[in-house]
Amino acid sequence: MAPRPPHDDDAPARPGPRRRAFVAAAGGGAALALAWPGVPHAQAAAGARQLVIAQEREPTGLAGALIVSGATASISSKIFDTLVGYDAELRPVPRLAQRWQASRDGLAVTFWLQPAARWHDGRPVQAQDVAFSALEIWRKYHARGRVVFADLAAADTPDAQTVRLRFARPVPYLLAALADAEVLPRHRYEKAGDPLANPANSQPVGSGPWRFVRWDRGSHVLLERNPAYWAAGRPRLDKLFFRFFPDPAAAAAALETRGVQLSYASLSPTDVTRLQQVPALEVEKTADLFNTVVAFEFNLDRPALRDLRVRQAFAHAIDRSFLHRHVWQGWADLAEAPVPPALAAFQADAVPRYAFDLQRAEALLEAAGLQRDARGVRLSLVHVVHPAREFVQASEYLRGVLARIGVRLKLRSPEWGAYIHQLYTRRDFDTATIMTSVGPDPAIGLQRLYWSKNFQPGVAFSNATHYASPEADALLEQAQAEADTAKRRALYARFQVLAMTDLPRIPLVAPRMPVVHARSLRDAAPGPESLPANLASAGFAAAG
Repeated sequence: MAPRPPHDDDAPARPGPRRRAFVAAAGGGAALALAWPGVPHAQAAAGARQLVIAQEREPTGLAGALIVSGATASISSKIFDTLVGYDAELRPVPRLAQRWQASRDGLAVTFWLQPAARWHDGRPVQAQDVAFSALEIWRKYHARGRVVFADLAAADTPDAQTVRLRFARPVPYLLAALADAEVLPRHRYEKAGDPLANPANSQPVGSGPWRFVRWDRGSHVLLERNPAYWAAGRPRLDKLFFRFFPDPAAAAAALETRGVQLSYASLSPTDVTRLQQVPALEVEKTADLFNTVVAFEFNLDRPALRDLRVRQAFAHAIDRSFLHRHVWQGWADLAEAPVPPALAAFQADAVPRYAFDLQRAEALLEAAGLQRDARGVRLSLVHVVHPAREFVQASEYLRGVLARIGVRLKLRSPEWGAYIHQLYTRRDFDTATIMTSVGPDPAIGLQRLYWSKNFQPGVAFSNATHYASPEADALLEQAQAEADTAKRRALYARFQVLAMTDLPRIPLVAPRMPVVHARSLRDAAPGPESLPANLASAGFAAAG
């Protein structure tokens, strides 16, 4: 199952080598090591204090402050530090900021930085780096940051170790937002032109516990221990190898043959269930700080899809419980509202619901004037598919069930980079299956998907549907700045009713993401950060 948060013909993505073929070809651990030059076999790695990690997608870059993608975050979160992190109880803990204090009016937060923090090139981390990141990077280029920092008025730096973020309106969710806001080195970006084209995105210089060594395209990324990390005694290991597995079945096989010790790959529910029975492995269910949701999205710039009756027909034609049972095999919750069950504080129960009812779906399409042609087709659409296996399977189900009401879905499943470009830059789609995080607070994850001001072609995981509702904007903006918890909940409940009435996107399921690792590996997925955890505390238990 796809870990985070975050793809030409009617055929789905071409399958990679299957598990049995992969194991046979590998011929055990030695063959695995030979197949990946420069990457040690896991048993050798453990003895050398090295960790080999399976990752499904190769990232497009290694700067998570600019590239909002699970493939990037899984690596960049080790290289770059954030101001704060989160413990298992969802409480903020120090990272680059050793302490902080909010003003009484909620309009400012002051952070005092770790005095020993250094960039990997030896320069000190300073308040000016944080100010630059907030004003010039997070606010302009980060899909969630564009919402979170929209009201950022100034970033004051009274001295090199102190930064004060000042806002035009209260930001009650700020600390949660900072959990994945990586601080970039100003001296590497400020005068280097377009930050999205900066070579440092592929050869990063961070301040985190791990230093970048090399990126062998198509194979792996190697990180090494940062000996000057500000946290004494961390990291515990010496090296991290991120191996890329386009086929998740191969990653599952590598776990079984000890070719890797930790998986961030999109393991299928079937593989996860089987791996639970392997004595040397542990399947760890972790809390998900970011609360991911799989949704069916409409391009509302397509005339036929602007008709609400058409979108309602789709909602009635999709059986979420089928996806839950047969595609995600129980490793997900049903998602019947924009906020999933795991984000219980903001869940809304009294939203419009669309029971699986093909007759009702047909009647709605008839009412919208969409008649079947001689082939029985009412509407033909290009559907862009997230490249992970479950999404391909889900889209095949969608193609089949929608055909029963006269809708022909032509599936397009590009590789990850092309998938993002097709959806968010070219906007060359009619419908799509998309997985995005809606947490850790609705103002951080949810608002960007529905807010009309976040329709930003070229910015990944923004408002791809081009939904524009003044009423929805007003509710989101009020909730964003509301300090009273009960009032915020009520505003988000009203918004969810509106969103499920307008249906720019149909929530389907909320995957639960287990982390699979060697049983001897400790602190590999600490608490709710899960995939973006920095692994500074990870280590192997002593033998015996």
